[in-house]
Amino acid sequence: MNPPAGTPDKLIYFDNAATTFPKPQAVVDAVVDYMTRIGGNPGRSGHQLSIDAGEIVFSAREAVASLFGVTNPMRVIFCSNATDALNLAIQGMLHDGGHAVTTAMEHNSTIRPLRELERRGGVEVTVVPSPGGVVDPADFEKALRSDTRLAVVNHASNAFGIIQPLGAIGDICRRRGVVLLADCAQTAGLVPIDMKKDPVDIIAFAGHKGLYGPTGTGGLLLSEGFDHGMMRPLKYGGTGSSSDSVYQPDFLPDMYESGTLNAAGLSGLCAGIKYIFSLQEGVRGIHLRKKDLAAYFLARAEERVRGFDPPASASLVETGVISFNIEGMEPSDVAYHLSDRYNIMCRAGLHCAPMAHRTMGTFPEGAVRFSFGVFNTKDEIDYAISALEEISAMKEAG
Repeated sequence: MNPPAGTPDKLIYFDNAATTFPKPQAVVDAVVDYMTRIGGNPGRSGHQLSIDAGEIVFSAREAVASLFGVTNPMRVIFCSNATDALNLAIQGMLHDGGHAVTTAMEHNSTIRPLRELERRGGVEVTVVPSPGGVVDPADFEKALRSDTRLAVVNHASNAFGIIQPLGAIGDICRRRGVVLLADCAQTAGLVPIDMKKDPVDIIAFAGHKGLYGPTGTGGLLLSEGFDHGMMRPLKYGGTGSSSDSVYQPDFLPDMYESGTLNAAGLSGLCAGIKYIFSLQEGVRGIHLRKKDLAAYFLARAEERVRGFDPPASASLVETGVISFNIEGMEPSDVAYHLSDRYNIMCRAGLHCAPMAHRTMGTFPEGAVRFSFGVFNTKDEIDYAISALEEISAMKEAG
């Protein structure tokens, strides 16, 4: 079978929920500049290259703080990714036991550390059902107890793009005195978040997705009202500060940043955030762009692709993520044909989110996921729909 007309001479990338690609050229240039011109270890020496590296790290800290409305850049804690950040917050908050509440739409980066702490003993976990993918804040409040120490909410599902009512849940947690941790791996750089106004205590973010930084970047954001003394570090070691002491510093951000930071990656992250600021309407513009692409794909695929079956409704296109199946075909087979025959890159399976797929009725096979980015076009979507038409016809032909 010949590919549809207009086969691109380069790949089409619909896997931006995994990591954005391509990166803005400014991000590439920033990483190369660091690796070729600076290269020092930030905060570890007094020579000029170390000082320059430290300035780059601080610039990245300031850029992240500005994007999320964090007043004090020192309350930006850099980690290697959102999973690393979530583990720091979850294990740090529950190191001596307690009760945690979360939703049925969480990524494994949340539920696995929670279940591991539960298995070890001392921690109890309540998972609030999320019919149709959205948790009812009233149900969430009913799950809170007098000994609840931590609430964890995935702001938007990586598998289905469904956004949770974070503000309403945050208001409940503030009223009940419960620390709220938001997994914003999918919404950082896509949905406006202001920690000066939004009722969230801790945010975990990925630097390599909607912030357009390199892989190996991410972190935690701590609100001004959050007492960081409640959260124990996961790592202990060299910080470049208080080197006369054999004990870990207790001040921010050093308390949580043992070891050499990924300064080259943070240089790229800083450039990625500056790229967002340079765009017309910034984060809101990106949100509208991705939403428009997802709605365009969904409407045309439902019209033209036989057996097209999206588990989520048309109203759930907010993050540019659409998961779907073609009746009678395994998701992995659909994704294989898209890659092998048509040079279209996407992701199939359970997306490290088995609870979300159970909730949406797509477990255990999972689904094909298209996640659109700012560099995608409607022409690419038209080509992908033609490819899906042919793949569906292959199934019909046996």
